[in-house]
Amino acid sequence: MYKKIILPDGTEIGNMGIGTWYLGDAQKTKAEEIASIRYAIENGVTTIDTAEMYGNGNSEILIGEAIKGYNREKLFIISKVLPSNAGRGRIFQACERTLKRLGTDYLDLYLLHWRGMIPFEETIECMEELKRRGKIRRWGVSNMDIDDMEEILECRDGENCCVNQVLYHLGSRGIEYSLKPFTDRNNIPTIAYCPIAQGGRLRKKILDSSAVKEIAEKYNITPIQVLLSFVLQQDNMIAIPKAATLDHMKDNIKCLEIEFSKEDIEILNKEFPSPTRKMPLDIE
Repeated sequence: MYKKIILPDGTEIGNMGIGTWYLGDAQKTKAEEIASIRYAIENGVTTIDTAEMYGNGNSEILIGEAIKGYNREKLFIISKVLPSNAGRGRIFQACERTLKRLGTDYLDLYLLHWRGMIPFEETIECMEELKRRGKIRRWGVSNMDIDDMEEILECRDGENCCVNQVLYHLGSRGIEYSLKPFTDRNNIPTIAYCPIAQGGRLRKKILDSSAVKEIAEKYNITPIQVLLSFVLQQDNMIAIPKAATLDHMKDNIKCLEIEFSKEDIEILNKEFPSPTRKMPLDIE
């Protein structure tokens, strides 16, 4: 289901982007990965999420190749700085390296990847300086729980935090209890990574569930598309599924045309209920 998500500064972006964790790590899959990113761009999915940590910069290099020839102003590129690089001594150089790998002059959004030892106040000051230098348009955070977000908003210029990127999918809904309601009240959209769940027993359990299979059969889609469509239907949320192949990317984009009924959501909620108490923030 396609929705427009409005960032705090009024910028509108679509509710699906491109996740790139592990992309760019293998030469043999490079051409297919680039093709999938370009297919997404050409079909209106223009938000691309990466990080300096992903493949030690390989993901950023791959994206830099994939976006060549496209109108930069029509793309929305997100990258993340490691906590160890998020202070005055390293963040400016880290940002320059990211820009060089991406082959661009600026980032649309720069995120603190997770909380480290450097105080939020210092990182926010640096983010605001990067904005003044024209290196980034806006900044946000990732993997922050409600206490972190409360602290950030108490900092000088903390209200300029544009997003919080966290793990969220049908089988991991802990943010619904207090974190997402808090960020929603403060006009901070959520970016959901791993919206189709990571591999392992939990993902198998979700994909094999009777509820997911029932909805998949009803709409003639795959169980994975059910998971992605569920996340896309959430308010004030941007999903960033990874697609390493062209076919997978096509399947992801088809989810923008799917809208579940209230009854469908109730079926999924019954098997995978929203939390009734505060849960630890999931990180994968």
